[in-house]
Amino acid sequence: MMTKNQNNGREQLEMLTIEQLVPLDHLVRKLDATIDFSFIYPLVEDLYSTIGRPSIDPVVLIKMTFIQYTLGIRSMDQTIKDIGTNVAYRWFLGLGFHTKVLRFSTFGKNYVRRFADTDLFEQIFNKVLNEVTNRGLLSPDHVFIDSTHVKASANKRKFEKRVVRKETNGRVFTDAKEKHGLRWTTH
Repeated sequence: MMTKNQNNGREQLEMLTIEQLVPLDHLVRKLDATIDFSFIYPLVEDLYSTIGRPSIDPVVLIKMTFIQYTLGIRSMDQTIKDIGTNVAYRWFLGLGFHTKVLRFSTFGKNYVRRFADTDLFEQIFNKVLNEVTNRGLLSPDHVFIDSTHVKASANKRKFEKRVVRKETNGRVFTDAKEKHGLRWTTH
């Protein structure tokens, strides 16, 4: 016997908190329990004025990028749309049911005006990497490298050879731009 849903629960009134709606095993809960994002405030303090209108919380901006990259969302525009409807993302950002999610243009302007030409993201990445390593959540046994396809600059007339030294976590990388692309060597 086929049954139709006779009770429309869309308008049912409930007394719930966002806390109750986010599953205990959700990834955002694990991130929140593992990483204390308050270390970001001293890093960005000099990038904000002491006068004027209140700004968007910089931790919220960084956590939004965390949501995008950790959960594999294709763009920040899509991430912002998802935050509007995903209770777990709202919980992670500390937003209530009725809190408006910022617009993509506001997000972009904050990044361009405040964080461009800084090493803020590298500092945050290193801090998070150290934190998860210290908690035993990162194993050096496996390494994954992004294999994004990039159009090669193979014009012989625009050939330029340069060596740039980069150092991160005690390892030195030499970036030698050659005729056929980039070569990375570990020293």
